[in-house]
Amino acid sequence: MVTSKHEYIVCDPDKCTSCNMCELACAITHAKTFDPSQSRIRVVRIEPVVMMAVACRMCEDAPCVIACPRNALTQNPATGVIKVDNDLCDGCGWCIQACDFGAIHLNPATKDAEMCDLCADQEEPQCVAICPKEALKLSTPQRVAREARKEAVSQLLKELLE
Repeated sequence: MVTSKHEYIVCDPDKCTSCNMCELACAITHAKTFDPSQSRIRVVRIEPVVMMAVACRMCEDAPCVIACPRNALTQNPATGVIKVDNDLCDGCGWCIQACDFGAIHLNPATKDAEMCDLCADQEEPQCVAICPKEALKLSTPQRVAREARKEAVSQLLKELLE
């Protein structure tokens, strides 16, 4: 699986209530509409147990960038954010097929590829700022793994003491 050294949006499925506020915040920020189909983050529901938001992981050596036959995708080496050159994108979908996380979609109006850019022109990603349950945060794979290890040890100690 492709990973990143860059920060990206992580969702805690234990906190996500599937309220879709993240999708609406993204749509209004990027497309100036309250249409969730215009969002660059998606709430995924695996009923009835798991709900979580999915956004671009800012992968190193991003498969979507490599797969684009028109070189319409470029990645900022400092932030990992992937930009789409709409003049070059023809909506072929190769980037969508290459994404391990399902974080890219075609804009229904323009048919161009879109993915999370961490609200590049904002102080912080608007989906993170608006999440009423604080289910979204910026993290890296290393921090996510460290937190998972801490949680696993904590759970094991709890079970041993019971």
